[in-house]
Amino acid sequence: MKKLSYETISHAREINCYLEQGNRILGALGYTDHSRKHTAKVAVTAGRILKKLGYDDHTVELARIAGYMHDIGNSINRVDHAHTGALMAFQLLRDWGAPPEDIALIISAIGQHDEGSGTAVDPISAAVILADKTDVRRNRVRNPVPESFDKHDRVNYAALTNRLHIDIHKKIITLEIELDEEICSMIDYFEIFLDRMLMCKRAAEVLGLRFKMTANGSKIC
Repeated sequence: MKKLSYETISHAREINCYLEQGNRILGALGYTDHSRKHTAKVAVTAGRILKKLGYDDHTVELARIAGYMHDIGNSINRVDHAHTGALMAFQLLRDWGAPPEDIALIISAIGQHDEGSGTAVDPISAAVILADKTDVRRNRVRNPVPESFDKHDRVNYAALTNRLHIDIHKKIITLEIELDEEICSMIDYFEIFLDRMLMCKRAAEVLGLRFKMTANGSKIC
């Protein structure tokens, strides 16, 4: 592989093969979309967060790489996918000759991104967590039958728009969501995603920010 970068990683056939297999598995299990569209969005958003906060270009690039690779573990199993994904990434990146210092930061971010077992431990993991957990949108829902939506389908389908805004001066990062409340109420959203929002709060703190969320203009947290 050429020099390690988000550009080369996002076009690496091997990584994309694992991502698509993981997405097919999750589709069979009834999960929302976890395709390359999702991982690319996480990568771009994680990079944007750190760039806006003034981090150096190399750190921004590592966040993008970690964001793109964060879900490859789903190709093995949804359970513990953060940990298996980190091990897969370690092997791939080492085989490609990436510096161990870079590998360590990338696999930490991947291994910490799931709310069931992880937490933000540094700027890269914090940016990936914020980017991943705030990717709530209608077109992630794959179930074509609204009557059979599970709770995660309902929340994602109800999200008409979302925006992650950073106020550098006030040191606040805000997730602004427009919800169709006939599908999912604001209270339902918070109940379903409480663990994720708490994870975002911790991630924001690691970056020296406060995490806020609004739905339809009303403050939720």
